[in-house]
Amino acid sequence: MERTTRTNNRNKKRKLEHWQIISALLMVYDFIAVCLSYFIALWLRFDGLVKSIPSYYFEPYHQYIYLFAAGSIIIFVLFRMYNSMWRFASYSEFIRTFLGSLTSSILHTILITVLRRRMPISYYLIGAGLQFLFLIGIRFSFRFVQLMKNRHEPPGPGAKRVMLIGAGNAAQSILKDMTRAREVQDKIVCIIDDNPNKWHRYMEGVPIVGGRDDIMAAVEKYKVDEIYLAIPSATIQQRRDILAICSETGCKLKQLPGLYQLVNGEVAISVMKEVSIEDLLGREPIKANLEEVFSFIHGKTVLVTGGGGSIGSELCRQIAAHEPKLLIIFDIYENNAYSIQLELKEKYPDLPVETLIGSVRDSRRIFQVFETYKPEIVYHAAAHKHVPLMEDSPCEAIKNNAIGTYKTAYAAMIHGCKRFVLISTDKAVNPTNVMGASKRICEMVIQSFDKKIKAGKANEIPQLFTHDGIENADKSGDGTIFENIRTEFVAVRFGNVLGSNGSVIPIFKKQIEQGGPVTVTHPDIIRYFMTISEAVSLVMLAGTKAEGGEIFVLDMGSPVKIDTLARNLIKLSGFKPDVDIKIVYTGLRPGEKLYEEKLMNEEGITKTGNELIFIGKPLEFDENEFLKDLEDLMLAAYNNKPSIRELISRMVSTFHPEMIGRKDEQYEKLVSKSK
Repeated sequence: MERTTRTNNRNKKRKLEHWQIISALLMVYDFIAVCLSYFIALWLRFDGLVKSIPSYYFEPYHQYIYLFAAGSIIIFVLFRMYNSMWRFASYSEFIRTFLGSLTSSILHTILITVLRRRMPISYYLIGAGLQFLFLIGIRFSFRFVQLMKNRHEPPGPGAKRVMLIGAGNAAQSILKDMTRAREVQDKIVCIIDDNPNKWHRYMEGVPIVGGRDDIMAAVEKYKVDEIYLAIPSATIQQRRDILAICSETGCKLKQLPGLYQLVNGEVAISVMKEVSIEDLLGREPIKANLEEVFSFIHGKTVLVTGGGGSIGSELCRQIAAHEPKLLIIFDIYENNAYSIQLELKEKYPDLPVETLIGSVRDSRRIFQVFETYKPEIVYHAAAHKHVPLMEDSPCEAIKNNAIGTYKTAYAAMIHGCKRFVLISTDKAVNPTNVMGASKRICEMVIQSFDKKIKAGKANEIPQLFTHDGIENADKSGDGTIFENIRTEFVAVRFGNVLGSNGSVIPIFKKQIEQGGPVTVTHPDIIRYFMTISEAVSLVMLAGTKAEGGEIFVLDMGSPVKIDTLARNLIKLSGFKPDVDIKIVYTGLRPGEKLYEEKLMNEEGITKTGNELIFIGKPLEFDENEFLKDLEDLMLAAYNNKPSIRELISRMVSTFHPEMIGRKDEQYEKLVSKSK
């Protein structure tokens, strides 16, 4: 058995590979090419007549050329001219062939002159030139034939006809990559560029047919199936304008992620990504002062509640990049918490991370976390956020959102936390649903804590729990623990987050993948949108700039009609709304408004250093009465009383569930601004 195996291995070693056979044939060709080159040079020198070549020139050539040709093969081997994959031949192969041929020609000139005879100058020059042309011609001919074949060959079955937008370096790289990649059957049939100087010219054999105004006509003329946007340096506004035109063509869209791809030399088909709805809604992102954020977080212990959620996990990512002393991920759902823990451990192996499972509703667990780790900064993202679900379970919204925020804030205050940042929502403004009202109560909790602390009355903030609390803050009973409290409490309010859990976009995408229908609650519903990274940037800024008691508000630009959002997403997927994919209106869900507001009419705003970030002036209310009512609200929630909405209405004067689906002057203004 072993003998058979050894025999098979020897046979495999003896068997020549295909490339070795090609190299051997190439050596034979080169031998003939060298001999023929100098013969032709001599033949041309004497008017193309062999009989006219003097014997004192022909004999030295004949005696020397075969030995020289054999020596040239050795030179070519040293220049690795037989080890390249000529189907992918490029600049480096050209240089090696040129240097090998030049070296061979110089040696030929020296040796034949010294050893045999001085030949005519034209013999040396023409011979060297012909030798190089013969050598390079055979080597690049296969690649040239393949390029021409790919360029002029019509797309095969299932292949896509592609329009390329942009005629710069990135576009050229995409063209070359598609030509080289045999597995890519798609074919670029035309190019669009806004520079008139490039129109009616060709790039890699592909016509540049016009600017963005010609996109629709070119799609029809060239029967385009897909469009690639290859302008990595374009601003978000420019990108959005071009994509808005492309979305009307019914073609599937792809684009380069950004300028860094071009800088890093990563421009290829593999890095093209699907155009997302965020690209159509996009605007220039908020640019946080990262140095300020770094100095604020660096070397500190940071706690993120709800750290496994869409906002919480992004907070963890950005905090991890700023080198905290310790990052604590706190979440009740272990799968999400474990996922972000693994991600951070892989990306930041030296980062100290603690992943803890627990609920913000459990005051004993919260106290335990603060006593053990003493976090200096808290980002409170834990909350129930789904409006219709909270309408069906209002007591759970109060337990988790309002009371959970209260218990976490109280633990932070008692244990010397420096900054507590609440993640709020625009649904807290004039809420028509329980979820929004519960988040407004969270804001009022933060405002109450801040006002009491600044007034030196932290001892008047009651400690809420529904059991005999072994975590009683004032264990000594003399109130000294409340004397040096300096915790600053702030809230951050923003709108819907694209791509977050519960966002309409993932739902729409799934419905489109299933062939529809796409369900929209109401044809007139409008919302503000922002990206997760923008939302987290705002939260981080709030943490650095807060002085206590503020509600930070982001100017989220123009609102968006959800119906338009759904239709654009269908177009981006290469389908026609109401033709390929139906849109069905299901009616407003319980507690859902036609539009959300960023500020209450009573709230004024002041500017910050960032032109897109404002501070809302807190509404005045009686903190003592609010804190007293909050305990009653907690007891009602834990007893699951059906009258919970009445208590919420008493505490939140702006809670108006009867205003669901209203169209007023504010709505009409927003509609006129919507995209």
